[in-house]
Amino acid sequence: MAKKCPDCPKCLPQWLAAFGDLMSLLLCFFVLLLSMSTMDAKKIQEAIGSLAGALSVLEGGTKTEISRERQQQATPIESTDETSNRVQTAQLKKEIIEINEILKIAGGPEIQIEEAEDGFIIRLPDGLLFAPGSAVIQNEDALLFLKRIALIIKKLPERLHIKARGHTDNNPPASTSPYKDNWELSTARAVSVVKELIKNRIDPKKIIASGKAQFDPLTSNATPEGRAKNRRVELHFYSLDSSLKKKAQKSVLDSASGAK
Repeated sequence: MAKKCPDCPKCLPQWLAAFGDLMSLLLCFFVLLLSMSTMDAKKIQEAIGSLAGALSVLEGGTKTEISRERQQQATPIESTDETSNRVQTAQLKKEIIEINEILKIAGGPEIQIEEAEDGFIIRLPDGLLFAPGSAVIQNEDALLFLKRIALIIKKLPERLHIKARGHTDNNPPASTSPYKDNWELSTARAVSVVKELIKNRIDPKKIIASGKAQFDPLTSNATPEGRAKNRRVELHFYSLDSSLKKKAQKSVLDSASGAK
């Protein structure tokens, strides 16, 4: 009778051997990558510090170094003055929207507000303010709007000043007009607006009146529509303080984008 062959000990499955070889290769691969890389201790310290700070586990006495470039990229906190100026300019924008709604119903021209290099500008069309060839404000809507503008100006910072500039088209005044040329007409219209603002208790020291005649047009004078756009009085709000200029400009842009 033949002897029975003893059972052979069980070996590892073949897939486990292949898996072990794969893990060994991966380990060698990452060791090679690590040996070829360059370690920047400063960047590692910043990364560790940022992670620890986010998790609120900073150790006592440990500080992460913040580069000057990152400090410049940090978002500044808005000051109280900027927030106040934004609210006041938004209120001015609201007044313009309200008067434009009234003018739209009456079929009149619209008032425009836009940014400038050192502040913002409100454009008042001459059709709203004056009769042709005249510099006398007789329109009740225009008087009401200028009164509202004066109320807002009183709340603006003291360093914010106003330039009232009159503009005409390229047509000279009629022979019956009391003004000899467009220089006199444009200047007289700017002065009329300034006097109306002063009548509403605006400090005369903050306002300048001037005329540009037909020499600063918005568009071509070749069409009646273009000439109508060029006949206007602009209220240019600006500041002698460079920081306040940027705040005023930013406020108007934010207000205008929010109103669209």
